Amino acid sequence: MRLFVKNAAALGFLLAAGVSVFALDGRTVMQQADDVKKPDYSHTLVKMDLIEKNGQVETRVVEQWGMRKNGLNSVVMIFRSPASVKNTRFLQIENEGRADDKWIYLPALRNTRRIAASEGDKSFMGTDATYDDMSSREVDDDRHELLEEKSINGFACYVVRSEPVDPDSSQYQYRVSYIDKATMVPVFVQMYDKQGGLVKELTVERLQNVNGYDTPVETLLENVQTGHATRMVITNIEVDKPVPDKVFTQNFLNTGRF
Repeated sequence: MRLFVKNAAALGFLLAAGVSVFALDGRTVMQQADDVKKPDYSHTLVKMDLIEKNGQVETRVVEQWGMRKNGLNSVVMIFRSPASVKNTRFLQIENEGRADDKWIYLPALRNTRRIAASEGDKSFMGTDATYDDMSSREVDDDRHELLEEKSINGFACYVVRSEPVDPDSSQYQYRVSYIDKATMVPVFVQMYDKQGGLVKELTVERLQNVNGYDTPVETLLENVQTGHATRMVITNIEVDKPVPDKVFTQNFLNTGRF
């Protein structure tokens, strides 16, 4: 609803009085978060630490390429180390109006297989992320409620509860997202299981502007029920340097060669 004012003084009065001219709701916040500027291409090197409850750490190195075309994202990952996972490759392609396609290449079997929708709640390569966690969701796949405005970890945030319209479309009953007001990037997300219990927390530990793109360069995903956690640190990043389309194919997944 538009509010017409006769002059700037009237508008100033409204603002001074604390009246919101354009009221935000949960869906608007999440749409703005979804609309945050993203690079057409990215190439990153990621240090991934799998942290056991007892503090034991297994470190992995993952190389990742991303492409955004017509608003849809494609991602390829290659595990570079350690030897136990070296040359494992993963491909995810976002589709318009249907579920993402996912494939994984396992070097020990020299075989590429498709990840079935029924495997969505399975762990991705022993991390705390499931295949569904990595999947894209449309804003209107969920109902969004703006709960409050609150600061966390130095970020002034909108706090939004998101519940799937179709309960079967998600492994979670609902999620609570803290959206940084300055960048509209989610900087803290809580995920609740089907029984309503908190199961995971995703924390952005460092947010950095990379060539005009606000990028979480250090994140921690923790399963609060098991005590296991996954920390991801981007150690090198290039953006908007074109990546050949053929990288985002099953053929590349099979060979690993450009």
